Amino acid sequence: MQRLKTRAQFQAVLAGGTVARTTHFALHRTGLDAQLPPSRPLFAVQEPWVGALIPKRWAKRAVTRNAIKRQIYAVSQNVEASLPPAAHVVRLRSAFDRTRFPSASSDALKLAVRTELQQLFARAAQ
Repeated sequence: MQRLKTRAQFQAVLAGGTVARTTHFALHRTGLDAQLPPSRPLFAVQEPWVGALIPKRWAKRAVTRNAIKRQIYAVSQNVEASLPPAAHVVRLRSAFDRTRFPSASSDALKLAVRTELQQLFARAAQ
């Protein structure tokens, strides 16, 4: 599994369609045939690509954003076999309740994020 790194890669995937949504996350997907203007391919390897987009708007603290990103990459590694060879971006689309999850490193938040991400990838596989 490859990770998205450049702004052009993220923009190409976000321009594609949303394939699955949950309460807090959206999964965007696009084919690997996207190219930069001088006809250089954005995605050189024909395998699943994954990126995480966690805006400060929905996760104010860096420790929270980093914990969510780690969960995204861990869950995507586990479901790599079920992902098609395409580019995917998991985007946080709403905040987790700070009163329910006061600590960014709490096991409760990690479990909630992991469970919801598993649901997201299961919906995308259907």
